[in-house]
Amino acid sequence: MLRLTIQFGIIMLEEEYDINFFYENGFIRKQCQKCGSYFWTRDRDRDTCGDAPCDPYSFIGNPVFKKKFNLAQMREFYLSYFEKNGHTRIERYPVIARWRNDIYLTIASIADFQPFVTSGQVAPPANPLTISQPCIRLSDLDAVGRSGRHLTTFEMMAHHAFNKKDNEIYWKDRTVQLCDGLLNELGVDPFAVTYKEEPWAGGGNAGACVEVLIGGLEVATLVFMNLQQSKDGDIVIKGDTYRKMDNYIVDTGYGLERLVWASQGTPTVYDAIFPEVVGELMELAGVEHRLEDEDYANILSQNARLAGLMDVSEKANLLELRKQVASNIGITADKLGTIMEPVETAYAIADHARCITFMLGDGIIPSNVKAGYLARLVIRRTMKMMQDLGITIPLSDIIQMHINHLPEYPEFADRFDIINDILDNEEKKFQETLQRGKKLIQKSAKHYKKKGEKMPLDTVIDMYDSHGIPAEISKEAASEVGVEIELPDNFYSLVAERHSKSVQEEEKEIPYADHLKKLPPTKRLFYDEPNRMEFEAVVLDVFDNNIVLDSTLLYPEGGGQPPDHGTFMVDDALLKVIDVQIFNGVVTHTIEEIEDELHIRKGDMVTGKVDEKRRMAHARNHTATHIINDAARQVLGDHIWQAGAQKFVDRARLDLSHYKRIAPEELNEIEMIANQMVMENKRVISEWMDRSTAEKRYGFSLYQGGVPPGDRIRAATVNH
Repeated sequence: MLRLTIQFGIIMLEEEYDINFFYENGFIRKQCQKCGSYFWTRDRDRDTCGDAPCDPYSFIGNPVFKKKFNLAQMREFYLSYFEKNGHTRIERYPVIARWRNDIYLTIASIADFQPFVTSGQVAPPANPLTISQPCIRLSDLDAVGRSGRHLTTFEMMAHHAFNKKDNEIYWKDRTVQLCDGLLNELGVDPFAVTYKEEPWAGGGNAGACVEVLIGGLEVATLVFMNLQQSKDGDIVIKGDTYRKMDNYIVDTGYGLERLVWASQGTPTVYDAIFPEVVGELMELAGVEHRLEDEDYANILSQNARLAGLMDVSEKANLLELRKQVASNIGITADKLGTIMEPVETAYAIADHARCITFMLGDGIIPSNVKAGYLARLVIRRTMKMMQDLGITIPLSDIIQMHINHLPEYPEFADRFDIINDILDNEEKKFQETLQRGKKLIQKSAKHYKKKGEKMPLDTVIDMYDSHGIPAEISKEAASEVGVEIELPDNFYSLVAERHSKSVQEEEKEIPYADHLKKLPPTKRLFYDEPNRMEFEAVVLDVFDNNIVLDSTLLYPEGGGQPPDHGTFMVDDALLKVIDVQIFNGVVTHTIEEIEDELHIRKGDMVTGKVDEKRRMAHARNHTATHIINDAARQVLGDHIWQAGAQKFVDRARLDLSHYKRIAPEELNEIEMIANQMVMENKRVISEWMDRSTAEKRYGFSLYQGGVPPGDRIRAATVNH
């Protein structure tokens, strides 16, 4: 097995960085004298890689582009550039990853295309393509505001090319050429740009990568993805095993907000990307934020430059930052803290409010599970910070500020009434939590006081998970009864990370695996002929009380629907089918036990009949769940999402995500609309189509019942 570590992986993958464009355009490969990384530069005198902390920010107060851009201008410049260079612009995906069952939030542009497109199962929506994809990452939540650069929400502008051995679109040379050309058109000094070598891994894929750096700031990442995570892989990167993929993908990410920041040279990224919101929040908090004041701007600039060299989510590093900046400008660290803390909090509120705008605008409903948990985490942290600064306006007013400056997202304005209602409901719940939270914490704290112990971190996190009690409130309440709580500086980042990925169910052991792995997939006639109730098929295998046929009309259990029942006639014997399951495409039929020996053999012909009464009852209740779902969306809003469903012969259950109890009059309206649809007796039309076509036609509402595997999807429509 070939083992690659981060330290040695770059050396062992050296041929991966042997890119002709660098040689042909005056670049030389050098090794950073500080971190040891290899990088490419046109500047023969440079001896550092250009990345922080090896190089401090030099663009603050000294913009690197020939003109200043705002977000909309930079986004359009980027997308137009790649359109001119043969790429198709595609629309963004939601920030909630409806098409994935392993992550809740869209964390990168390539996440839009994992796993089906990147694996080669499904064709990309265009090839090559360009996109500006809003992303959410909460892993650095506690650093937001303090560092001057961290964001919870950002747009990853990207160009992607999906290559196959027999159809290469473009690869490394063209990728770097396009990047260098973009920076040239933006007016960057070519000697100021470095391309740093760094292996990349994420989302089940990996490959060689170069980070694009200007003035100490990473503005883009160019990944050459040609590895896929595999238990049987022979390449190890960052502890995971990978194998070579049959296809190879250009996966780039350009930070929209960072490019705008570099173009303006403001003290922080927040002042560059949403200055109007920052200004209004500072005024509401009674904080003077006059960037034209040279002394004040100097404090912010020095703070941001030094923050770029350390992890400011840790309190020790933050205190060291305060000391260094205070020393440089000739004031005490305490005085500097008095100046910076309210400013940093206002920055964080502005950032978090934009994150909430995208979360709720794209249909996430705050709750105690999955993406809803992460939304509630950000909302409550924002409300707590607003209290700390004495900002008394509703959070929805700050969301409205952002929406006013996001005209390219008209869907957010359309959904503002629902967003406002959600936040009003969350505010009430938060206040109730604060009122009862103190009592709950102190009751628990007294238990630890008797034992003379500190309250464990796990207890604090459990209190947050179960009751939504902010860590700061827990600490204050416990201290009042003499119990100490030690909170890590990155508490909220830890909590977010704990809930950022879907908990994957362990693969269930497949019964009779030795039998099934030798059998071909069963032809599922019930999809092609749903109204047919009788069929003939050939027996492929028999084991215990189970029969496998070459084809079947009996529907297996799945999607919240119980299995069909029916009968098999073999010669003169009538056998009752009491269960139907599917394992890796092979359908098994369980036969009711009989006293006599089961006289059926491989190759026998079977006549099967479906229990029509049971099948039709399931079908009616299955269709009913979809009708009620649609009626609920009409009445309550398009944020409604199926959270679960179960169909029975005599009834069905539908779980819907909503942010408050449904009122009786709303229930009556949902019932009226659903019954009207039933009375209209519309046909149910189903058809198979490739996944990308289905997504274009129906959007991600396709996945309300879960994400099916494979490159083709069966879509059923009512009221066709």
